[in-house]
Amino acid sequence: MCQAMTTGNRRLLRMVDKLAYWIGFNIVSGIGPARLRRLQAHFGDLEQAWHASVPSLMQAGLDEKTAERLVERRSHLSLGREMEKLAKHNVIVITWDDPAYPARLKEIYAPPPVLYVRGSIKIEDEWAVGVVGTRRATVYGREVTERIAADLARHKITVVSGMAKGIDAVAHRACLHAGGRTIAVLGCGVDVVYPPENLRLSQEIIAHGALVSDYPLGTKPDASNFPPRNRIISGLSLGVLVTEAGESSGAHITVNFALEQNREVFAVPGSILSPLSRGPNRWIQQGAKLVMTCQDILEELHLTQASQQLEMKELIPTNDIEAGLLKHLSAEPMHIDEVRRESGLPIAVVSSTLAMMELKGLVRQVGGMNYVLAR
Repeated sequence: MCQAMTTGNRRLLRMVDKLAYWIGFNIVSGIGPARLRRLQAHFGDLEQAWHASVPSLMQAGLDEKTAERLVERRSHLSLGREMEKLAKHNVIVITWDDPAYPARLKEIYAPPPVLYVRGSIKIEDEWAVGVVGTRRATVYGREVTERIAADLARHKITVVSGMAKGIDAVAHRACLHAGGRTIAVLGCGVDVVYPPENLRLSQEIIAHGALVSDYPLGTKPDASNFPPRNRIISGLSLGVLVTEAGESSGAHITVNFALEQNREVFAVPGSILSPLSRGPNRWIQQGAKLVMTCQDILEELHLTQASQQLEMKELIPTNDIEAGLLKHLSAEPMHIDEVRRESGLPIAVVSSTLAMMELKGLVRQVGGMNYVLAR
């Protein structure tokens, strides 16, 4: 038993050592997702890539300037100290290669190779909606945000936002007060509280969700950091709701990312006389789903039974029969008889399995015993 524990500890230590190289590459500027993938593919191991010479790095696809900057930067960087900082701040690091990496985020273009997390990301966070808007929220904006965010939380939907002043903070607080989970995606390191007045809010989010960032620890908030972080807000979400925003606000960037990532866009209408309703009103004109209550979002995303789907997903894992049926289904409706013929399984097995898969949120029946893959 002692030998087994020793072996296990060594394996864990090795995993921690490997993680340090992900941290290192994330700190060095100029090594984005595309370049990191090239290094991984060429060397097969980030440890080898980290210690490679300039000529070897150039053979892997880096230009000379980037390769030289990497070699120079790593000579002054202590990966051991960086790992100590993570432990000091109770930060979890999730990489592309980690099974815990959010599956929906991994689907977007150039997903962040490394996520720094304070708190926890759980299976129920797969059902998430982004809520964004202006920092200068009106009474109307705050009221509708509070109502919808709280109702989302009551339906077991995780609320994702950016912890900024105004709509973001209102959405987080309303979700927490309703007993829900919420994720704040930051434009700084997860060890930096911004804005400072949200310190208590950040602590509550850590306890009932997570602070998330792809920026290294110690990164200060900078105007250039916030637009890129918005791709993570939409990337973690099934859809993005804008409750109040001007036409040129940061919410506009999040909406654009949502559209690029094939996410649903929702907007709360407002007075045509209010500058802060011009954004939502314009997006509704352009095809965004008009939202008056939380139910509008749930129905559009087929999340009216999210809590039951979560319970079934947690209790009953996908088996070989379910996996086999999924291969035959797509976004195009397929009749249960055709599913039976394609799978070669008895109709009773197909019928009962599809019913269970629907409860688990894997498939949807779209009428007449026709099934499609769920989102």
